[in-house]
Amino acid sequence: MSATAENPPTAPAATATAVATAAVATAGVEERVTARVISDDPLFRKIPVALRFAPAEPLAVRIVFPSGLSPEGTDNEWVFPRALLEAGLQAPTGTGDVRVWPCGRVQAVVEFHSPEGVAVIQFDIAALRRFLRRTNAPVTRQA
Repeated sequence: MSATAENPPTAPAATATAVATAAVATAGVEERVTARVISDDPLFRKIPVALRFAPAEPLAVRIVFPSGLSPEGTDNEWVFPRALLEAGLQAPTGTGDVRVWPCGRVQAVVEFHSPEGVAVIQFDIAALRRFLRRTNAPVTRQA
């Protein structure tokens, strides 16, 4: 093996940026946040949630709840349009299984409907906006 193959020359800044951009576009985006389960109980329960975006599905986002919340003991993943999440930060949106609306100036509520029931989860809007900003970068670069 040649010395060049073992120790490639340092890439210029523009090339390094392009490589980093390609890595983000291929790998997707994951943001771990803490959300709150809204229920009749006066004390709310905080839960860890993963927000995910895959460039292969540029119009969708995923919200993944930990296995401890599921009767089956498996991660519970919801996939829905990214546009629904974006619009729901401004005004109530959704009529199907997922509904999103702002709750004051700093919180947003995401409501999930399934045959087993309804889950109402509250997020910090700043965390959702940060996630959405990160999802926009790979999509723009792919076009």
